Order: sequence, then structure tokens, then C-alpha cells
Amino acid sequence: MLTAHDFQSLAAFMVEKHGANALGFAERAVNELEGQGEETRAHHWRCLRSLVVDMLAGRLSRRARITIQ
Repeated sequence: MLTAHDFQSLAAFMVEKHGANALGFAERAVNELEGQGEETRAHHWRCLRSLVVDMLAGRLSRRARITIQ
């Protein structure tokens, strides 16, 4: 099971490597997984997408301690 820290690390990695394109990658993953009926995997990508959005907008530091509920 992925932890909040794991999601944050993955989002930070995506933003560092791909910048704003990271959002497009996450969007594409969500759409493709939803289309395949993979709701659990799509949910995880939605969580990741949310963190990417917040990092790109400057609302979330890549090093802040977070909690996902």
C-alpha cells in the first residue's frame, strides 16, 4: 500500500522531471484507467494528480509532511 509520503515523493519526482507536463501525464493515466474499468488504480492516479496540481500552483512544498484522508 502506498503511503501519503509515497504519493508526495512520486508527485515531486514527476514535477521535477516533467514540470507542467506532469499534469497531462496524470490526466491521461486517470482517463485511460477509468476507460478500462480500473477504478482503484484510477483513484490512486487522481490522488497523485491532486498533489501535482498543488505543487505546480505552489500550494504544496515537495518536502512538507502531508496526510491524505
